[in-house]
Amino acid sequence: MTGKTFIDTNVLIYAHDANEKQKHPIAQRLLVELLRTRSLVVSPQVLQEFYVHATRKIAKPLTKRAAREIVADFSVWCIDTHPADVATAFRIEDEARISFWDALICASALRSGARVILSEDMSAGQKIAGIRIQNPFKP
Repeated sequence: MTGKTFIDTNVLIYAHDANEKQKHPIAQRLLVELLRTRSLVVSPQVLQEFYVHATRKIAKPLTKRAAREIVADFSVWCIDTHPADVATAFRIEDEARISFWDALICASALRSGARVILSEDMSAGQKIAGIRIQNPFKP
């Protein structure tokens, strides 16, 4: 991958959820590569969602301490969310006809300069606000 790559919450969750036998190694490899190339981008929204899902919603939840350490580790790759991102998300939500939360991810990715958003939840192959959506778990 070249350029910045924004990851959605599910990629971070699968990288830390060993019970996801197929998606876990894929997500781990992706994160290793993105960290190696220093091209990873996340937002506070992604880190917040990760914490809640990782400590409450996966089959074998992480301890709060472990999840907080992961959030701290990935916070160095975090782009701040600004009020202008919310307004941009409103526009993207209407234009792309996606959920506000996905639109906010797109707005954050757009401001970060990311070329790709890795997400299992958004429509793979679609371009939103000029950013290509890619599902790393589909062949």
